[in-house]
Amino acid sequence: MLSLIALEYRKLIGFRSVRLALIVAVLLPWIWSFAPRLQDVYNLILVSGWQVPALALITAAQFLLPIFVAVTSAELIGSEISSGTLAPLLLRPLSRSKLLAAKLLTALTYPLLLVGVLLLASLLAGARFGFAEFAGGTGFGATGFVGQGLLSPSAALGDIVRGFLLAAATLMPIAALALLFGVLYLNTAAAALATIATLLLMRLLVVFPINFQQLLLTTHLDAYVQPDPSAVTRSLILLAIYTVGFGLLSVFTFERKDV
Repeated sequence: MLSLIALEYRKLIGFRSVRLALIVAVLLPWIWSFAPRLQDVYNLILVSGWQVPALALITAAQFLLPIFVAVTSAELIGSEISSGTLAPLLLRPLSRSKLLAAKLLTALTYPLLLVGVLLLASLLAGARFGFAEFAGGTGFGATGFVGQGLLSPSAALGDIVRGFLLAAATLMPIAALALLFGVLYLNTAAAALATIATLLLMRLLVVFPINFQQLLLTTHLDAYVQPDPSAVTRSLILLAIYTVGFGLLSVFTFERKDV
């Protein structure tokens, strides 16, 4: 299985969508760190390098990162179809479920790679502001960038790592959903479009009662800025249910799909 996952990652790194996503993840924090109108648009003045990661993540997590994850996860199946390599793979003494499990694990860990690069680039971009103790907040939690008194470097780093790990967790069900659509449609563009359309449709259901909204995937995609630990736990449980459900459906469908 490890060799299969390594093979899938070699394929993944070769995708143009991944290269574009990594370039954006590297450049975005630098754009925000030098943005001249942050105070006018967001009423924010950067006073510490610890604030750049949250600014980069918050502005990317609602739109850019889900699109990158959806396209790449869909491409794990779509690229095999377009290049004609899926059928030869299935002729080998390799079960379909094992092959798709490797692709699923690759898709689920890709958000960790993406947000990890974004975090490193953000810290580099914020280095010119320094990483000493500062008065303010990292952007994560109830007080946002305002904070409550002085924040130590260790506490700031803890907030940031927690926020980025939660952000990666919110992207995992999107990866699993895109892979499911990839199995259904056997086409990268169709699968990515179906994933984004599903997320947009869920966002439009805000007109329904709050109890129903709590069951929607999109309601929990901002768990990384949720200050309430109990709410975060509930979000993680629901995100895990969606991820496992979409993953199992992918395997079940792939086993019976005529490719």
